[in-house]
Amino acid sequence: MIDGQPLASFQPFIDTATGRIAGVEALGRLRQADGRLLSVGPLFVDPKMSPSVLRRLDRQIRDDALSRLPEVPEDWFLSINISPRWISRLRPNQSLPSLKQLERHGVAPERVVFEITELGGGNQKLQDVVARYREAGARIAIDDFGAGYSQLDRVLALQPDILKLDMRLFQAAARGGPSGEVVKALAQMAEKTGCWIIAEGVETEAELDFALECGARYVQGYLFAKPELQFPAADAFVARFATLRDQYVQHKLAERARLMTLRQQLTELMNLVKDWAEGNAPSTALPNPAGYPWLLRLYQCDRHGTQITPNLQWNGNTWLEDPRYLGHNWSWRPYFYQLLAEGWEERRLTLSSTYRDATTNQYCLTAGQFIDNGRRLLLLDIDAAGL
Repeated sequence: MIDGQPLASFQPFIDTATGRIAGVEALGRLRQADGRLLSVGPLFVDPKMSPSVLRRLDRQIRDDALSRLPEVPEDWFLSINISPRWISRLRPNQSLPSLKQLERHGVAPERVVFEITELGGGNQKLQDVVARYREAGARIAIDDFGAGYSQLDRVLALQPDILKLDMRLFQAAARGGPSGEVVKALAQMAEKTGCWIIAEGVETEAELDFALECGARYVQGYLFAKPELQFPAADAFVARFATLRDQYVQHKLAERARLMTLRQQLTELMNLVKDWAEGNAPSTALPNPAGYPWLLRLYQCDRHGTQITPNLQWNGNTWLEDPRYLGHNWSWRPYFYQLLAEGWEERRLTLSSTYRDATTNQYCLTAGQFIDNGRRLLLLDIDAAGL
């Protein structure tokens, strides 16, 4: 028994390029006798609920959403959730109920995104249905991307147009730490496969900044709007989004300025250390690096990437030698072949991208410069967290 009137509420997607609303997601609600709106979400995870009752409820909500699409601008899209569990119940060659609903309401499939939820359902049947959605002109999104490893298989099988980052993973990633690198890697993977990214659950300015960092095409969340029965104006969030986007850009410019300062300091330090290295002086002759607190270690490699000196680390009073990595070859590390590509001809200082060090697990950058007429490579490892 469903308690309440089924209807759709709508949460907008903000286009990060314009700040305008690009579309809305239809979310199910039950209007109670006292006017309160309750989410239908708990019903769909209740094992006591009849699947047929839930399917009927889902279609009622979808009907309500489709019937209201004429109220919004023609360039908006509507995102509708589809459960693979129900797709698996379809008979071979059965007409797709969702497409029949679109036809009944006169909605062009090109305005609809079918959002594949959950991980259940037969993969082959799901692929077939998705192909039929796409053939009709609709787009495909995968919801909660990153919530389960098996979704990587689903991305390869379905080749979706849109990936919605898992909200819990995204919000944890925005706070920093290893999950941030995971989400950035997922976003890069999506970009390389031609998918647009939607960051959902954007509730704070820091989360918006992280969404922009990940290259999100759209953002969705309480920072801008909660799900509502009525539609906001298409430009309702343009001014606020522009302000927040400008703040993000200024933050990135400040980061860039810090990086330029770092490069200047690195050049100073590299010149000091280069004179020492080319003179083959003992470690006791090295300068005190107190003015460079981000320096982790320095060492030298031959031009083929094999380490030919111990690591030298400053402990606050003196330089300590660590010979454990003598003879190790680092030519496979990104910073090394970047140096070969960019620093060989001009013998100039190059700085790697941030990476996780293989031996210490720290986030590092490596600065390097060829010395001794290109026969040796002087390398400085830098603590990225300190920057």
